[in-house]
Amino acid sequence: MSAALSMPSVADAPFLLREDADGVAILTLNRPGARNALSMALMGALQDALDAIRDEPEVRVVVLQGAGPAFCAGHDLKEMRATPGREAAETVFRTCARLMLSLARLPQPVIAQVHGIATAAGCQLVATCDLAVCAADARFATPGVQIGLFCSTPMVALSRAVPRKAAMEMLLVGEPIDAAEALRIGLVNRVVPRDELSGAVRSLAGRIAEKPRRVVAIGKEAFGRQLELSLDEAYAYAAEVMTRNMLMADAREGIDAFLGKREPRWEP
Repeated sequence: MSAALSMPSVADAPFLLREDADGVAILTLNRPGARNALSMALMGALQDALDAIRDEPEVRVVVLQGAGPAFCAGHDLKEMRATPGREAAETVFRTCARLMLSLARLPQPVIAQVHGIATAAGCQLVATCDLAVCAADARFATPGVQIGLFCSTPMVALSRAVPRKAAMEMLLVGEPIDAAEALRIGLVNRVVPRDELSGAVRSLAGRIAEKPRRVVAIGKEAFGRQLELSLDEAYAYAAEVMTRNMLMADAREGIDAFLGKREPRWEP
């Protein structure tokens, strides 16, 4: 199943595309002429899609990709300069923050499929997604410092995804890093040739989609929450989560299947 989401653009093409197959929802940023810059309309379309997917148990995994030559070039600076003033700026960054929180808190894991550039808020998208696979030609940057606009909101996701000094260097220097460096610092999970990118992401998404939906959702939520706690608090919280998980039908079925040397039969 495929669907077009959001208001039409000036070229009557939707800003966001959606395609569903085998439990995977593929969301495509569709402003290729603007390198998928995050206009207010595109952010709104993506927010609406995530809000819908949250309540769709048949969706097990989300893939986020970009149409055209790039993944995402960040915020739409032309749009922002056309509507100056504090109120307009607050609206943009508040909308972006809500979008990133929705990605992080979505029950389904989100995989960024990255090619070309992922800069500023585009790099923030990659850092916010649970997993990221990129093409060998991908480049990542938080270049705001070069134009007098420090990437403070991308910094939130970046500093939680990569080591502190690596994040600070990207933020202070503002120059792109290549795919190999992104892999080295942990911004992406793997790098593949450009013509193998889609297949690699679909394979990874498929393997996750085979896992029990409720268990994956519990795990994603627990992973994020425990990172915000002290070591003692994290262990106490994780023990409580595992106790609840142990009492679920999925755990009983999985353990019985393991002991019985058979494949588990997960509930939908």
